[in-house]
Amino acid sequence: MNEKLERIFHLKERGTDPKTEILAGITIFLTCVYIVAVNPAILGATGMDMKALFWASALSAAIACIWVGLWANLPFAMGPAMGLNAYFAYYVCNTLGLPWQNALGCVAISGTTFMLLSIFKVQQKIVDAMPECIKHSIGAGIGFFIAFSGLTQAGIVVHSPDTLLTLGDLANPGALLALAGIFFTAVLVIRGVKGAILIGVLAVTVLGVFIKDPVTGAAYTILPTQLIAFDNPAQALAPTFGQLTLKGMFTGSPEMILGVVFAIISFLFVDLFDSIGVLLGVATKAGLIDEKGNMPCAGKALFVSAGSAAVGAVLGTSTVTIYGAESATGISEGGKTGMTACVTGILFLLTLVLSPVFLMIPSIATAPALVMVGIFMIEPLRGLALNDVSIALPVFMTVAIMPFTYNIAYGILFGLIGYSVGQIAAGKARQMTKTVWVLTAVFIVYLALDIML
Repeated sequence: MNEKLERIFHLKERGTDPKTEILAGITIFLTCVYIVAVNPAILGATGMDMKALFWASALSAAIACIWVGLWANLPFAMGPAMGLNAYFAYYVCNTLGLPWQNALGCVAISGTTFMLLSIFKVQQKIVDAMPECIKHSIGAGIGFFIAFSGLTQAGIVVHSPDTLLTLGDLANPGALLALAGIFFTAVLVIRGVKGAILIGVLAVTVLGVFIKDPVTGAAYTILPTQLIAFDNPAQALAPTFGQLTLKGMFTGSPEMILGVVFAIISFLFVDLFDSIGVLLGVATKAGLIDEKGNMPCAGKALFVSAGSAAVGAVLGTSTVTIYGAESATGISEGGKTGMTACVTGILFLLTLVLSPVFLMIPSIATAPALVMVGIFMIEPLRGLALNDVSIALPVFMTVAIMPFTYNIAYGILFGLIGYSVGQIAAGKARQMTKTVWVLTAVFIVYLALDIML
């Protein structure tokens, strides 16, 4: 067995061993398994079947992890992207009005396009041409976006007719329990407890058994009749598997069609920037960068990220991508090869027999996970020169517009326009790349059409 593992993963060459890789894989799994509970909770707002979403989330993560482990031999976790799932549910479906079947079609198109860009190595050129401040701001903006989603989901932040937003009723036991869960999870993270986010989700879930929702009169957590289920995969996935469709996507008003096109572009760009940024950042921590500053197998990893997005759409979930912070936890435990990713993928498969446990988790229990992931994602802002207004302007526009408009795409749009305005005002227009000029022009035209239509 050790000889087979050595041939597949080259453990000795990278200075590791099976025991270390297994521990690293378990560590990564504990930090990102919350996704099989959180993703269905978010996408369920579209009316999609919860059990099918659970299966699609776990299965897409398992396939992606094992794929990147065996083919690219990299210790990266993959799964449905936080932020893009909220964008899928709350904007593309609930605001734009696109049926979830068409929204999955948007994800499939973006994933397929990403694959083509990966094959022809165009994705690296696009990302290299984008300003660093925009690349870092997108992740931070998504962090604020999903944290805001968690706070509103828990009733900690609510709508106000006078001030638009205000603090929710903390006398409500659900909001109070979610708030306590956020601070409890934060303490665990600060103390370096492995699986802190999952523990926080489970703690609120357990307490929810004993606390009743004043609106329904029922407990927040409804205990299942069984803990283990051996569901027929075909039946469990049937409500979402293969349901994506392109039919009717490009019909309706010009504004609707533009919205669909921009949604596809948003899925593509966010996945593109996020994958490359995470890939390079995590690879550096893992010591996978060679003496020339290049990363072997980077192209394979990006292709897997793109292909997994398309596979996830077929299964019935939003964009699947590389996990950065979660992968870093396993790398810090010594994970250096694809065996780490394969262990994580196998553990995701095992969650499928525990579906009743994960499906009983209430929405207030996933709020701490959303907020903590949002906190993790704002870290890139610390390296930006925010004392320079020409940089601070696009950063602010990107980060502020995403949560305030509940739209990731608008954050990217206004951020890039803000960057162009700042550079022109600073007399640095000649330093702007052709790609930035073209995208700025396209975004301005989009806004003009959006206003007129």
